[in-house]
Amino acid sequence: MSSAPAGTVYDAAGGAEGLLALAHAWHSRCLADAEAAHPFEHGNHPQHLERLAAYWGEALGGPATYSSSMGDESEVLRMHACNGPHASLDAAALACFDAALSDVGITTDPLRATLHAYFAEGIERMAAHPDSTDDIPDGLAVPQWSWAGPTAPSVGPRRRG
Repeated sequence: MSSAPAGTVYDAAGGAEGLLALAHAWHSRCLADAEAAHPFEHGNHPQHLERLAAYWGEALGGPATYSSSMGDESEVLRMHACNGPHASLDAAALACFDAALSDVGITTDPLRATLHAYFAEGIERMAAHPDSTDDIPDGLAVPQWSWAGPTAPSVGPRRRG
């Protein structure tokens, strides 16, 4: 078995700049896809892509920018909850993410496979509350991800500061 690359997934993905480029590429792909565009038809936060890149960055070993100034995992889960089951949308979003990886030049493993696995697991987390937010506790931390996969549960206090 080969060892994980040195450094964080965040660093390998190009840090804040690389993840912002990925967020832009994914969003563009989603808007061009009839299925994946649906969640964006009702508007988003004005800094949606910057917030998304910060969230991804924190999860992938970067600074805690998202949780220190934007929100926590509980808020993210609630934002994605109560939309019913949507397997075809999830599949379209993942296909758009994979295409976006290529768009920004992430074409080789282990980085590509790690980011694909991270996004696929995130889709499962976001889809875990199709009907209600009642079972989403307050103060969940942004789940952490490394080359080996999830590293910490999304529990614990919010890291505001």
